[in-house]
Amino acid sequence: MKSYFPKDFLWGGATAANQVEGGSGIDGKGLSVSDVYLFDSSMPKERWTDQWHMMTHQQVAEAQDPNSTKYYPKRQGIDFYHHFKEDIRLFAEMGFKAYRMSIAWTRIFPKGDEVDPNEAGLAFYDAVFDECLKYGIEPVVSLSHYEMPLYLVTEYGGWPNRQVIDFYVRFAKTVIERYQKKVKYWVTFNEINCVKHHPYVSVGIIEEGHPNIEQEKYQGAHHQFVASAIVTDYCHRLIPDAKVGCMISYQLLTPYSCDPDDVQKTVESQRTSLFFSDVQARGYYPAYTNRMFEEKGVELVIEPGDLEVIRENPVDFVSFSYYMSSAVSAHPERLESAVGNLITGGIKNPYLPSSKWGWQIDPKGLRTALNQLYDRYQKPLFIAENGLGAEDVVNEDGTIDDFYRIDYLRQHIEQINEALHDGVEVFGYTAWGCIDIISASTSQMSKRYGFIYVDQDDEGNGTKKRIKKASFDWYKKVIASNGATL
Repeated sequence: MKSYFPKDFLWGGATAANQVEGGSGIDGKGLSVSDVYLFDSSMPKERWTDQWHMMTHQQVAEAQDPNSTKYYPKRQGIDFYHHFKEDIRLFAEMGFKAYRMSIAWTRIFPKGDEVDPNEAGLAFYDAVFDECLKYGIEPVVSLSHYEMPLYLVTEYGGWPNRQVIDFYVRFAKTVIERYQKKVKYWVTFNEINCVKHHPYVSVGIIEEGHPNIEQEKYQGAHHQFVASAIVTDYCHRLIPDAKVGCMISYQLLTPYSCDPDDVQKTVESQRTSLFFSDVQARGYYPAYTNRMFEEKGVELVIEPGDLEVIRENPVDFVSFSYYMSSAVSAHPERLESAVGNLITGGIKNPYLPSSKWGWQIDPKGLRTALNQLYDRYQKPLFIAENGLGAEDVVNEDGTIDDFYRIDYLRQHIEQINEALHDGVEVFGYTAWGCIDIISASTSQMSKRYGFIYVDQDDEGNGTKKRIKKASFDWYKKVIASNGATL
């Protein structure tokens, strides 16, 4: 295959602090919103995902009990906190050019509203970045990846409270200033458009019994837009060559049929999702949001200066996660739903296969998505997440034959190459869960994405030994050939 990947393309992998680090309570770390998610094998499997979408007041209260015996997997992660040198060395062995990661807000400001940062937390990330740079790995850093301090939820009500802008800006300025010579690429919020589907982990709203959830979701999002713009301005002033991006979850939507109602429903659904990147990349609220807010009963409280700071500080690039596509119908009750498509639900596409978790696999949809986003924004694109969750088996000889993952990734990378040939500007690709981590949606360990196996089960038991999978050597060759050898 002829490679159209640019010579400086950022090949690498991605993780999030709340799923990988562990070290909860160590060196002053506080509780985050993700530290509340349980894993209980006796719980019905549908509840594993349900809690991702609906957090209860009781669960938040129980999670703060220091005497609780329940298992909260994201507090343990895979203990990257103590294994980061080994893990980054393995990333370097694969040839990573970039490592997309996040900074745990609660390591720097444990409760979120402190004035002075936690030096032990800052020192940890100094060590992580130094280890990356030692191997020539460019850190791509998310400032907020489902990791806001739990205290800002319980005491302030999350992002709908305008005070949280100040707390986030203080945190962001602290780490940008600290790491200004070590980090060039920054992302302000991970999957900012997912507030629509899981408001608790995105903006800190406990949805249970909430009297006006739509109002609070979009007010919280508006405050994130303002905070992102302020931080983008600060970063550009402090680090002139820095690049600041937004990040969305992009699930390509296609009409289930050529019924005009299906076509219109698809347009509306896509706007609901892309509204977030429209604001951050273009710098203003699109005209269609007037009707969208009217139909949702949302009346944003916009303070003087908000729209100006958003307009003056759009992001430099658009990053996104891509795992699947989804068909849309105006009459979903008549059709089979795609139950595994977490972001939009949607209708099952009969032309696509599904993963064990019901995610419909659509590699060609990635090429379409890249073209759509580039046509829409005319800004560089970065694929921040893409991968296949599967149950991997360790053979008797210690090998792991994850050829299904290789096949998934190969097909998607082929489509990135096609998009580059189309003229789309893509500057990086970081495969999701490059080392096995705790699942965001189900809190499982057995739903694995990595090139590197971690000996740990769903209950947190295991040696935590790192084992290379078949995909490890395959991805190493892909990077070495700059995408020519797949």
